[in-house]
Order: sequence, then C-alpha cells, then structure tokens
Amino acid sequence: MGIYLGNVGNIELTRESLEGYKESIVNWSDINPSRNRFSFDFDSSFLVSGDFVEITSTNGVNLSFIDSTGWTDGVVQSSGNWYVFVDELGGIKLYDTFDNSLEGGTTGLIPLVGIIQNIPIKVKIINGGSRLLAAVTDYELNTNRETVDITTLSDEHRQQYSTLISGSGRLTAHWDYTNVSDTEPVHYLMQLVLRTEVGSAFKGKFYVKYGDTVPQAGQFDATQINDALWWEFDGLVTASAVSFAADQMIVGTIDFVATGPIRLKARTQQKRFLLQEDDDKIKLEKPANSHLLLEELE
Repeated sequence: MGIYLGNVGNIELTRESLEGYKESIVNWSDINPSRNRFSFDFDSSFLVSGDFVEITSTNGVNLSFIDSTGWTDGVVQSSGNWYVFVDELGGIKLYDTFDNSLEGGTTGLIPLVGIIQNIPIKVKIINGGSRLLAAVTDYELNTNRETVDITTLSDEHRQQYSTLISGSGRLTAHWDYTNVSDTEPVHYLMQLVLRTEVGSAFKGKFYVKYGDTVPQAGQFDATQINDALWWEFDGLVTASAVSFAADQMIVGTIDFVATGPIRLKARTQQKRFLLQEDDDKIKLEKPANSHLLLEELE
C-alpha cells in the first residue's frame, strides 16, 4: 500500500464561455498594420489575453485585414481561429499559440494589413485545450449541495444555475500573472470573476493523483506510475481574493461552485501514443503540446 501526499495532485483547467457569438464591426480606422493591432466594440470583460477565439465575417466576405501568413493554408478566408492578447486600451493582437498570446510580444504575432471597407464580424470564445493551473498550494472540493453559498453569484447566474449546482470549493495558489511553460497563472481565474457578460465559467479536472507520480512511502507497483485519479466538473468562479504580507509570498484564493455532475474518474493504464515511423509522437495542431493517443478496446 502506498502513502500519497498532496504533491502528487494537480488542477487542470479548460477555458469556457457561457455565451455564443458577439457581433461588432471592424472599421478600417480600427486597424494599425504597423503594430499588428486592431479593435472592435466589446465590453471590457468580454476577452482576456489567452482566449482562443473564432472570428467570422457576418456578410460572407473574407477577413482581409488578417495577412495570408496568419492562415493555416496561407489563404485568407471568412472565418478563422486565433489566440488573442488584449492590451490595457482594449486593443487586440492575434497569435498562433497560447504561450505567445500571454507574452504579447512579436513571437507568433499574426500580421495585419489595412482595409478600405468595414467588415462586420462575430466573435466567439471557444475551447483552446486544457492546461495545468500553476503554483497551486492546496484545494478543497465539497460535494454537499446543501452547504453551497450562491449569494455571490449575479442574479442572472443564480437563476440559471441554482438548480444545477452540485458542490463548491476553494483553491489557493501563489499569485502570478505571467505564463510559464503552457500553464495558466492564477491571475486568469481572478479575471474570470469579472466576466459578468460571458460568465466566469471553466471546466476543471482536480487531480488526487496525477500521472507519472509515485507515493511518498510504502509499496507500489511500477505499472501504477501512469495511473491518474481526478474529479471532473464544470464550474463558475464566485469570488477571488489576494493576501498580502510583508514577509510572505502573495497568495491568491479562488472560490467556485460546480454546475452539473461531479464525476470521480480514473485512468489505470499506461499511456500509449500513436507513433510515426521514426518513433516520434504525432502532434496535434491545437494545443501545441498535445499528442495522439491510442484507444485500447476491451
């Protein structure tokens, strides 16, 4: 029997959106080709840096303000997907990967070109893949529905989700706002609580044991190293707080509720990747660090 400590756990998040498309117009004057930056009318909480969005023209014309080098096949089309960086003035830059979009620099920046006619668009936040939440120190998950406090939810979300809420919890992490190796900083969850229009939604996997981990003490089978056990659910961030002390690390605390079923899942078999002839893994386009797994039939 193995004895496990909390250091074999993890939290994996997927960015979600409760709303569909938001329509607006990209005016020719909204585009700055020299800085590869553009803007359109949207509420300040609609987009945050790192969001994976789908941009579509509503009149069927091509998105000609996005250079052909920014498209997968090099052909400008009427709809496409990119990661966004949002600056302090609401300006938007498009990027090829999540990591590059959080940095907001020149690496992976999609070039823009000027246009002579306005283009009506609709924008939707879509699933850009799951990532580990960085610097988590602890979390708790309560599946007792009777103890859930929903007073912090807005009236709209309280009416919509009060009958679906199945649990609640809290997580604590060392506060950071920069990205490291394709992980989500806790600052993102603090931004989520401010997204009153599209909702502070996320999909979470809260691991009791993450893959490639071993117990702290006791006996264990070497074939169990890749085993993983986790709780999986959809959630809403209800509150966030930051703790400051002169001689301590800055700590962020996030409160959340689970909407819908909370499932305890397990993977108790070794990962098997589909390989190329040279034994390299087959990489998926989005996200960049994902690979194709074999599915074993019973």
